[in-house]
Amino acid sequence: MRFLQVIFIVLLGGTASAQDSDVVKSESTVTSNGTMDTTVNSPPPSAISPQISASNSDLCTVGVAGAVQTQILGISAGRTVRDMNCEKLKNAKTMYDMGMKVAAVSVMCQDERVFDAMMNAGTPCPKDGLIGDAAKTAWEMEANKDPAPEMQRGAIEGLIDAQDSKTIGIGAVLGALGLLLLL
Repeated sequence: MRFLQVIFIVLLGGTASAQDSDVVKSESTVTSNGTMDTTVNSPPPSAISPQISASNSDLCTVGVAGAVQTQILGISAGRTVRDMNCEKLKNAKTMYDMGMKVAAVSVMCQDERVFDAMMNAGTPCPKDGLIGDAAKTAWEMEANKDPAPEMQRGAIEGLIDAQDSKTIGIGAVLGALGLLLLL
């Protein structure tokens, strides 16, 4: 049976040959005219203000920071500011805790509102070591001494304060104009 299969394959299978004349040629011409624009995206310049942390609640300071950025120049600054009222309260509490109640009240009486409230309540602030009615008499005698210079001093201080605020305002405007001129 194998013999028949071999003969069958030999008889039916002819010779196959490839022709060498089949050559495929391809030509192409590409012409390109155009322009190309490249855009580079970069992050904007940034002035980062410093972080001023006052996480300890026992501090009487407040952190203030700020930053300004232009295309050319960036400025950042920060600082701490003392809270004088907080310091006054802490001092009064510390003195009171140490048993120095009159001294604690004297510290609180440095605030004009507290002083007026104490006088209105009939418990005047201590004066030169005097308390109670003796302190009230001492405060009244001081008020009757010469009220005119005190009132004049208050008026002069008011003028100085008003002049300071104008100076600060003009300085801020001039500083802003200077920054604009730099740009």
